[in-house]
Amino acid sequence: MRTVYVNGEFLPETEAKISIFDRSFLFADGVYEVTSVLDGKLIDFMGHMKRLERSLSELKFAFKPDIDQLLEAHRELVKRNDITEGLIYLQVSRGSAGDRDFAINPETTPTIVMFTQSKSLIKSALAERGQKIVTFPDIRWRRSDIKTVQLLYASLLKTEAASKGADDGWMVLDGFVTEGSSNNAYIVTQDGTIVTRELSTDILHGITRASVLKCAEELQLKIEERHFTIEEAQNAKEAFSTSASAFVCPVVEIDDKKIGDGVPGPIAKRLREIYIEANRATAL
Repeated sequence: MRTVYVNGEFLPETEAKISIFDRSFLFADGVYEVTSVLDGKLIDFMGHMKRLERSLSELKFAFKPDIDQLLEAHRELVKRNDITEGLIYLQVSRGSAGDRDFAINPETTPTIVMFTQSKSLIKSALAERGQKIVTFPDIRWRRSDIKTVQLLYASLLKTEAASKGADDGWMVLDGFVTEGSSNNAYIVTQDGTIVTRELSTDILHGITRASVLKCAEELQLKIEERHFTIEEAQNAKEAFSTSASAFVCPVVEIDDKKIGDGVPGPIAKRLREIYIEANRATAL
């Protein structure tokens, strides 16, 4: 039985409730963040909170989160649920103003919920063997930079990928890769250059992405932030993805074509090691 957080209260998960008129339920009118926990500490917490503030601002929420209070609540959830390794999900919806109405009431009080998931992050069978990817058209709304709870397409995509014997899907817009279902996408060219799509409204501005690119710079690896095609990815030396829940995860196959030797490459492996080491040292 987990302890969860709802609007300032810590409750058993079976007692947690929100209104059926909550706008996150009716309109997906909400945003979220996922913070990793290693050794009982929070990874990249302030980066996630900065992005949370941006998401709320882009959706014109009147609510301004109290970051110190959220940090305390995250730590309390880690303690109460005895989480050594895992994740904390934070979701902020615009709340409920009574009956269903498309128009937003600016005086609505937001709903804030948090819960934990115990999960092995360091030891990952998927990272050891590498992901098999299939591709899909990117038909999402064009504000993928906002981390909203509108995750239905990502859910359908991941489910369809699994039905095809793959681990995940990469999305393609106008002939170029945007990102994965819940991660940022990368390739390593034959000359060792790391390529990932530049920041825009077409992709999530990944917190893990920023940290991994910083690690790559410290390793003096060349980085290019630009569009790339599936054909370029299939002919790359390596490929990988990054996310808060999987860190750096190699890709070994895209649309049934092996990437490089068909096994996780050395650059992805090294970036995963460096990322874990660096963020363990700075965890809160």
